Amino acid sequence: MSFIVAIDGPAGTGKGTMADLISKKYNFTNIDTGATYRCVALEMLNRKIELDDDEKIEKMLKEIKIDMEQINGELKVTLDGKDVTKEIRSPEVSKIVSPVSSIKKVRIAMNDIQRKMAEGKDVIMEGRDICTVVFPNADVKIYLDGDLKERAMRRYRQNKEKGIDMSYEEVLENIQKRDKNDMEKEMGALKVAEGAVVIDTTGMSIEEEEEAICKIIDEKIRKGKK
Repeated sequence: MSFIVAIDGPAGTGKGTMADLISKKYNFTNIDTGATYRCVALEMLNRKIELDDDEKIEKMLKEIKIDMEQINGELKVTLDGKDVTKEIRSPEVSKIVSPVSSIKKVRIAMNDIQRKMAEGKDVIMEGRDICTVVFPNADVKIYLDGDLKERAMRRYRQNKEKGIDMSYEEVLENIQKRDKNDMEKEMGALKVAEGAVVIDTTGMSIEEEEEAICKIIDEKIRKGKK
């Protein structure tokens, strides 16, 4: 048996930060689904594959190997054996990851990879369609939301900390475009799943956000033990 916590929501709501903190608190395996799509986007850039080149995309999906592991509390992402943890957060990848993740072949392939990564484990997984598509029967389903400008500022600060050179205006524009594209996807569109608890993170500190999510998890765990 496994216990699955699924978190959906738009960019900049703290999904990644919460998944990291909560995985450590409960000893859950943290699977960064967004990183899997970023790996595909990076490989498409590396191979100069256009978004509408179905044949090359299909071939690439059969060939690439994506791995993740926690090292000293940090998530390391490898693509075909190469550490791409920082590279997948580049502005170039950020600009195309949303349309790349809209491609049906890509979503199907990544959904399979994500489910296999979670087999037999207690996991926390965050993304855009974890509650609706990847794990619709997750033990805990949460949808994080928040004010657009505040989300953009959070992401801008995160980028600065990681040494990623993007202006606030660029980040804001990217998030606006990504929100629109994510919500209009034919497959795996961003939306609140049935049974998901919505948390508006606007004005919340990291500690307050973590506390709100832990309260939901603890209640579910208590009910499961009865």
